[in-house]
Amino acid sequence: MFKNLLLLTTAAVLFTGCFGDPKEEKWNSFIYPDKNNNKRSLKSPMTFKSLQECQQESEKQLQKLNIVDVGTYKCGLNCSFHEGMKLEVCEKMLAAPIK
Repeated sequence: MFKNLLLLTTAAVLFTGCFGDPKEEKWNSFIYPDKNNNKRSLKSPMTFKSLQECQQESEKQLQKLNIVDVGTYKCGLNCSFHEGMKLEVCEKMLAAPIK
């Protein structure tokens, strides 16, 4: 009886984790005016719902700033400012595709 209860509890925990609500994605754009200097970036004040949306808007910003040839961008997933390190920490950071 105890063994069955343990198995049932374990299965319930596993299935709850697999079928729970997915975490909402928030993407931030970081524009680097000089692709050779990754210490200086401009963070977009907007968040984007998808990586594709972040990439499209980042490329528009590069064009708008007229830095397509010298600048680049990265998109960060679920970023937040870390007070102790004084920088943005993201779950995932993806660079612009190489052209």
